[in-house]
Amino acid sequence: MTSTPLLRVGNLQAGYGRAEVLHGLNLQADRGSVITVIGPNGAGKSTLLNGLMGVLPTRGTIEFDGQDISRLTLEERVMQGIALVPERRELFGTMPVEDNLVLGGFRQMRLGNARWRDRLADVYELFPRLKERRAQLAGTLSGGERQMLAVGRSLMSRPTLLMLDEPSLGLAPLVVREIFATIERLRQTGVTIVLVEQNARAALAVADQGYVLEMGAFALCGPAAELATDSRVIDTYLGTAKS
Repeated sequence: MTSTPLLRVGNLQAGYGRAEVLHGLNLQADRGSVITVIGPNGAGKSTLLNGLMGVLPTRGTIEFDGQDISRLTLEERVMQGIALVPERRELFGTMPVEDNLVLGGFRQMRLGNARWRDRLADVYELFPRLKERRAQLAGTLSGGERQMLAVGRSLMSRPTLLMLDEPSLGLAPLVVREIFATIERLRQTGVTIVLVEQNARAALAVADQGYVLEMGAFALCGPAAELATDSRVIDTYLGTAKS
């Protein structure tokens, strides 16, 4: 990792209309690292990701790879190498799995990469089940398979920064473990990950840095391993049970 963070956010404010949800957030993500944002429902976690992606207007600074991207559109941020897997996944249910993946390669095609379709092989290696179901309609997949497809589609653009919004939401425990194992494998490829997750125990176990978001402000931040042993985090988000 270099000393310059890939992502640096300063005094970020965002909301809906006149209702401000985020109140001056500061965070950074080093290249190749995983940072996680945990917190209760309604704390502003999805608002944070949507602000970083350009879905919502923001105030403050967002620096990506040394460049201020605060004024860039969503499409321009995609072209810079940022990808978001939203909580609702937003797949094309009446299209086959492979067609959904191909749509994710739009950035590489626009960049003039003549071999952009070769990325399919990498995605199928990461998610063999998608290869098995590549002709199946996306709407007929299981919840876990749909999440794999949403992540795979985002990887088709070869992002430098991948943001995941509640990837384990609504999934069976076995599938949740599979999703977090995938996040670990993705880290090894060098992609930087911002992970928003209610499963605090699993998120902190896979992350380098952690942020606790409460009522639109960071209540705690620091190395994920330290947050996992912080009494306030344990009492509020982890409980006493072991997973």
